[in-house]
Amino acid sequence: MPVAALVSIAHRLSGVLLFLTIPVVIYFFDRSLRSAQDFAAVMSMLNSVPGKLSVLVVLWALLHHLCAGIRYLLLDLRIGLTRDAARLGAWIVFGAEALALLIIVGMLR
Repeated sequence: MPVAALVSIAHRLSGVLLFLTIPVVIYFFDRSLRSAQDFAAVMSMLNSVPGKLSVLVVLWALLHHLCAGIRYLLLDLRIGLTRDAARLGAWIVFGAEALALLIIVGMLR
């Protein structure tokens, strides 16, 4: 499967994932603002291994959706339409999202 197709599929999946996590994010935000105990409970959930993995997946979805969305905006402007440029743009999306994810995870440690 071409790399551009993988970017397209991942863009759709990341959009669905971001949409589905909106209620969860709102719930955690609401609960964390109720009291100090609820804030501590939310933080302990997010600091657990499943919580950290969940945050990592949502962060990946956000970064991929952003980078691929910029690529698609450039394609709409007729930038990068040739086969080689489209392939390069798809690889740049994967590289940019991976680099951004590593930088953000490094800053969170």
